[in-house]
Amino acid sequence: MPGLTGETTASRKLGGYDLYHKVLGSPKYVVAPMVDQSELAWRILARRYGAQLVYTPMINAKMFYLNQGKKGYRDKFFDIPHGEEGGPSDRPLIVQFCANDSDQLLASAKAVEEHCDAVDLNLGCPQEIARSGHYGAFLMDDWDLVYKLVNTLHQNLNVPVTAKFRVFPTVEKTVEYARMLERAGAQILTCHGRLREQRGQNTGLADWDKIRAVKAAVSVPVFANGNILYHSDIARCLAATGADAVMSAEGQLYNPALFARAGPGEKAWDVGLHVPHADLAIEYLKIVQGLKTKTSLSAVKGHLFKLMRPALSRETDLRDRLSRIRGPETVERYLEVAEEMKGRMDRDAKEAEGRPVEELIIVEPTTGLKILPHWLVQPYFRPSTTSAQTESVLQGETIFLLVLCTLN
Repeated sequence: MPGLTGETTASRKLGGYDLYHKVLGSPKYVVAPMVDQSELAWRILARRYGAQLVYTPMINAKMFYLNQGKKGYRDKFFDIPHGEEGGPSDRPLIVQFCANDSDQLLASAKAVEEHCDAVDLNLGCPQEIARSGHYGAFLMDDWDLVYKLVNTLHQNLNVPVTAKFRVFPTVEKTVEYARMLERAGAQILTCHGRLREQRGQNTGLADWDKIRAVKAAVSVPVFANGNILYHSDIARCLAATGADAVMSAEGQLYNPALFARAGPGEKAWDVGLHVPHADLAIEYLKIVQGLKTKTSLSAVKGHLFKLMRPALSRETDLRDRLSRIRGPETVERYLEVAEEMKGRMDRDAKEAEGRPVEELIIVEPTTGLKILPHWLVQPYFRPSTTSAQTESVLQGETIFLLVLCTLN
């Protein structure tokens, strides 16, 4: 591990609330790090619609480190040569790594530190690949290793280290873990209020009480992650947790305008902005086309299916066309589908003109949450099939357990 002489790197850089205010600009609306989904093109779109801080997708530090000699390999994860990732229009930016080896993590973080405002350690990924690779939420049982990973970056990077983690079954252990991360040098903590076991069909609700306990226990900024479906949920989350900001993963993927408020004169679907999804799909694809940085086609397709989900079950021919697109000019062919979808959605919206909002909103019977017209972006939720749909309380309303397949 590189040694430091004289004044340490940790003592020279801004941290805590100085980092939050002076470097990051006091963000309230944060887009989560998401594998293959928070790439540059999506970050650009997110910032257009109110996101104030964005994370990169999770990068595997081991693979990044071991393949450093392969030409172009690292560029797939963070494209430095083209100068767009981490450039002036891609800031503030936090780069996230998963790791279980402090030397590999430090070497990988050093490669990107000049192109970001902080480096985040993923301590929250609950997927089986994280179990087999021994990273993410599967480091929660090895506090000595977690401390070493965070502290190594804190002592040796020229930018601050932050950490994103999941909660434990008890408030006490969750708070103790958060305090350990702070002692190790984490300058911002993102608390995802779900247990490691809460994923897939067992996702359920995030525990805002545990996030509030973490916020009260540490002196660094805390971001709250979990249960944000609509813009109106943001204020409730901040009030309930006391957090400095709200981070969204799945909610923002289905509605990239989640952080934007509806303007005067716009139809009152919600206090937040709900843009026609085909318009957003077209806007996103044009961003992809305009970049020198290559966007993964799997990321592009994933975004299109999430954005246009409210209508794809109706417009099955477009869904099938979207599924079958392969080969050259893939993005151009995606754009053709999105433009055809826009024509159909504009037609449906025009047919509904003059009808009151109340007639166009459907209340989902098991959750009590509202479903907007199919031409608008909106959250995706479905009742849990486990525990006989046990009732829970969220945001002051009684609803059933939701399944929101958060990626991180």
